[in-house]
Amino acid sequence: MSTNKDFFRGLRAGFPIGAGYFSVSLSFGILAVSYGFTWWQAVVISLVTVTSAGQFAGIQTMLTPGQYFPLLLSQVTINLRYSMMSVSLSQKADAAFGRLLRWLLGFFITDEIFAVAAGEAVVKPRFFAGLTVLPWIGWVLGTLSGSLLGSILPAMLMDALSVALYGMFIAIVVPVAKQEKPVLLAVGIAAVCSCLCSWLPGLKELPGGISVSICAILAAGVAAAIFPVKEDMP
Repeated sequence: MSTNKDFFRGLRAGFPIGAGYFSVSLSFGILAVSYGFTWWQAVVISLVTVTSAGQFAGIQTMLTPGQYFPLLLSQVTINLRYSMMSVSLSQKADAAFGRLLRWLLGFFITDEIFAVAAGEAVVKPRFFAGLTVLPWIGWVLGTLSGSLLGSILPAMLMDALSVALYGMFIAIVVPVAKQEKPVLLAVGIAAVCSCLCSWLPGLKELPGGISVSICAILAAGVAAAIFPVKEDMP
């Protein structure tokens, strides 16, 4: 009975993420079709790669035949942070997570899903399944809707929908940061580093994925050094 409660609790937590992903992926569907992709090709891309920045960069690179190395480099740099998130979240994974379930955990990791799951003391498989199913469905359905109906929507509306993802992520992080000083410190450091990577010569030329990874590692490292977690020694 408790496992069902975990699943439905995950569904409730994932519903706002799924709604936000639906609105954001509309723009991806529109852009993919404008680049010459068919609607079903855009949907397949969203089915197998749930990464907004990676997908936008990927379809741009695909327009130039033979650009396999730039495609690989862009995807590695943009999605590098997901590897760190997966490793971090796997430390909280319940013992019921087998090898296949851990692979699925890594596949479904996004910024927002990680932020919610990281708030759990122990991430249980049923909770994680409930947490990820609606965001994944929302991302795919948004892509389908955008690729089929996007030409009807005005540009002003699409610009407004594209901001929804950032507002949703802020809504997830701010309540935790208000209660936990280490999280507030990490968020502050990450924000400052992000600004520096956007403004300073040399740093602003770095790919977005590398900049995000640098900010995340530096913020987490400083917060961990100032607020270390004490573990009970056996």
